[in-house]
Amino acid sequence: MIIIELVIQVLIDQVIMRILIVEDDHKIAQSIKKGLEQEGYAVDITFDGEDAYDFLTTESYELVVLDLMLPGIDGVTLCKKLREEGNHIAILMLTAKGAVGDKVDGLNSGADDYLTKPFAFAELVARVKALTRRPRETLNPILSFGELTLNTSTYEVKRSGVDVNLSRKEFALLEYLLRHKGKVVTKEQIIASIWNYDDDILPNTVEVFVGFLRAKIEKPFKKLKPIIKTVRGFGYKIDLN
Repeated sequence: MIIIELVIQVLIDQVIMRILIVEDDHKIAQSIKKGLEQEGYAVDITFDGEDAYDFLTTESYELVVLDLMLPGIDGVTLCKKLREEGNHIAILMLTAKGAVGDKVDGLNSGADDYLTKPFAFAELVARVKALTRRPRETLNPILSFGELTLNTSTYEVKRSGVDVNLSRKEFALLEYLLRHKGKVVTKEQIIASIWNYDDDILPNTVEVFVGFLRAKIEKPFKKLKPIIKTVRGFGYKIDLN
């Protein structure tokens, strides 16, 4: 009987996703915890950045709900530290209403998504579910193709040893293409992977960003072959042929 109970517990632990909430407002933290537990998640809480770092480096979580303003280590600093150390946990950043700069800082530091306070709990759940559905990267953080390298930990891009400065979306697009190098990816696949469900996506959004990428990783390197190929009627691929 004891063995059966242990097996059942192991199976439960394998299925239930663990989430860490890092929020110094105890009332908000407890409210999020209660709601997520009702959704079937296993939830831990910590109220400052230093404790959060200890949790995230000693325990295994699928996602962290991370407040921007924290005692000890602030959210942006903690996020950067995790990414620099190769931690690819999904990060949902909580920011103050109307603080556009905070949102930009959070995303640039490596957060996967952000949510503005005050928020509807249903929106929080939707974003959590979307993030936990995404496969997390656990492989070598350096992607390369020919003379081009992209580092997912330091967010550095180089071609022939020359630094290439990309925006967040340009970086995400290049990373996606490199992870599927040699394969054709459609515009729909690119949008689903890179843009959030509530982003304003125009019909030519992907074409515009592909143009931005080409201007930065191809035009300045005229002696090298172009690597982003348009496959008319289908999409794009990274290829030298």
